[in-house]
Amino acid sequence: MTAKRRGAQLVMLAFAIVVVMGAYASVGLGIDGQIPSGTFTYGLGLAVLMFAAYGVLAKWAPWADPLLLPLVTLLNGIGLVFIYRIEQTGQAGASATNQLMWTALGVVMFSATLIVLKDHRTLQRLTYTMGALGLLLLVMPLLPIIGEDVNGASIWIKIGPLTYQPAEMAKMALVIFFAGYLVAKRDVLALAGRRLFFIDLPRVRDLGPVLITWGLSLGVLVLQKDLGSSLLVFGTFIAMLYIATQRTSWVLIGVLLFVGGAVLAGQLFGHVQDRFEVWLDPGNPEFYNRELGGSEQLMQGLFAMGSGGILGTGLGQGFPREIPLSFSDFIIAVVGEELGLTGLMALLMVYALIVERGLRTALAARDPFTKLLAGGLSFLLAWQVFIIVGGVTRLIPLTGLVTPFLSAGGSALLTNWILIALLVRMSDAARRPPPQAIQNEGLTQVFTR
Repeated sequence: MTAKRRGAQLVMLAFAIVVVMGAYASVGLGIDGQIPSGTFTYGLGLAVLMFAAYGVLAKWAPWADPLLLPLVTLLNGIGLVFIYRIEQTGQAGASATNQLMWTALGVVMFSATLIVLKDHRTLQRLTYTMGALGLLLLVMPLLPIIGEDVNGASIWIKIGPLTYQPAEMAKMALVIFFAGYLVAKRDVLALAGRRLFFIDLPRVRDLGPVLITWGLSLGVLVLQKDLGSSLLVFGTFIAMLYIATQRTSWVLIGVLLFVGGAVLAGQLFGHVQDRFEVWLDPGNPEFYNRELGGSEQLMQGLFAMGSGGILGTGLGQGFPREIPLSFSDFIIAVVGEELGLTGLMALLMVYALIVERGLRTALAARDPFTKLLAGGLSFLLAWQVFIIVGGVTRLIPLTGLVTPFLSAGGSALLTNWILIALLVRMSDAARRPPPQAIQNEGLTQVFTR
């Protein structure tokens, strides 16, 4: 059974790499009618990295979900293709070579996580340590020496020539903390208080964790000017709270608290109000020409997706240079322009499959900590993609988050590879049959031969 699953995983992995190499070649054909000279080099580099990751997975997590690694390989590879495509326009900051190096480091982190973390349940013992680490990482950009403002947001730290966005790792540490905390407190948090209409409200004394997390998210929004991380952390906590207690009232309370807090912050703080103004009226010349935080990026992204239509302009035939930071915040708009709505929906379906495999792991898990951690990490990925795509398509205000595995940059890519490693480790534990069943299967194979 394990050998068949490994074989299927190997075939899907090879198929993902072939698709990426085909897309890479298509970019060159679209630009100047020639296959890029580095097609084989990039393809070989990606293949070596992913087959190395496959080898580690086959040895250290043989019962893991076979779809996760091929799906992530496809996303990471398509991200490399689009960063290369944007690099050809001369836009500063886009470098496929750098992204391939970050991918290599991400695969190293993926492999190290699987090798070192033999039992993910040991993380439950570090519940409050992870909570403290998450808070420390969130406040690091506010420190006077290492903190750095970029485009008006205090979300980076700089140590020498290296820059890092600690909120990426903080969100994962906080999810581990939320999982451990809710396992211990879920019975108390599930108790019902007064009934309002058709909803059983929680007891007032149990609102503490929600109010603390709400205050934390508002602090991130106000002090760091980071709407994305604020929305990501609070939304993930509310989702995990619902998973733990099965009470809809927590979701309603969370939505009301965040909307109320965002409206209040919009009235009191100028940078939050600017976000809402750009969202509500991006065509206003005053907002479009604003030097920092204007609507030019949003409008150019909408124009690009509109010109792409259903089937897209074709790889290499769009105008990503017209979109500021198209290799980072707005790479989804470039996908929409050159692959069209069809290609964009296919890409979102890949994300949906990863989330579905994570949620299936949560359902198959035998202990509550694994259920909450797998569900929380899966929701974190889905929620982040929704926030990004919603911002680019003007469904919600722009947040500044980057698209997992697609956007250029190392901070997010490393964190997301570790996230996938945790899902792989948990799926291996959830799908692994009891020892007696493994022994019987081995005996069956011996007698069959």
